[in-house]
Amino acid sequence: MAAVRRLKREVGRILSGLHAEFPIAECALRHENPFQLLIATILSAQCTDERVNKVTQTLFAKYPAAADLADLPLKTLEKEIQSTGFFRNKARNIKACCQQLVSRYGGQVPNSMEELVQLPGVGRKTANVVLGTAFGIASGVVVDTHVSRISQRLGLTREKTPEKIERELMALLPESEWIGFSHRVIYHGRRTCKALRPLCESCALADDCPRIGVKPR
Repeated sequence: MAAVRRLKREVGRILSGLHAEFPIAECALRHENPFQLLIATILSAQCTDERVNKVTQTLFAKYPAAADLADLPLKTLEKEIQSTGFFRNKARNIKACCQQLVSRYGGQVPNSMEELVQLPGVGRKTANVVLGTAFGIASGVVVDTHVSRISQRLGLTREKTPEKIERELMALLPESEWIGFSHRVIYHGRRTCKALRPLCESCALADDCPRIGVKPR
């Protein structure tokens, strides 16, 4: 119990540090509605947000609704999203996802985890992004490569899989922080706690980081 209480105190300091570093934390994927966010998140797998934003700027201007992408020939869709990588699989999933959005939900994006994860190309991480960012529903914690890496470095988890990491983070974090935590950690990972060369000397969270070589400021 003492270890749990100590970890909870450390989490509180980590959250304070993240809030100070990034008082406003928003999703880096540009979107105007839940549908655009859903498609952008599917495209973001193994791709930078910057690249996705460039692709979706053109994609959504041409095809603004689920019905537009549902009816689009697969080869045309593949060409539109080719630069995001794994474009054939993404195109199949997006087309099938949009077809289901049209047939089941009138072209609208559902706002429940159970319904979202039934859509092609949508796993729990994507559903969490859509629910948290588009609907303000704290369904869980988005665990991408940044959140996974930094949560491990900070000693918040020893788990390796996103599902297990998410469960541990949900138990540690106040529910009110589930959405913002991921956004802030992603920004922190891009700016400071990088995968290969973390900038530990300038890290706002260094005092609570047990990573070897990190010295208190």
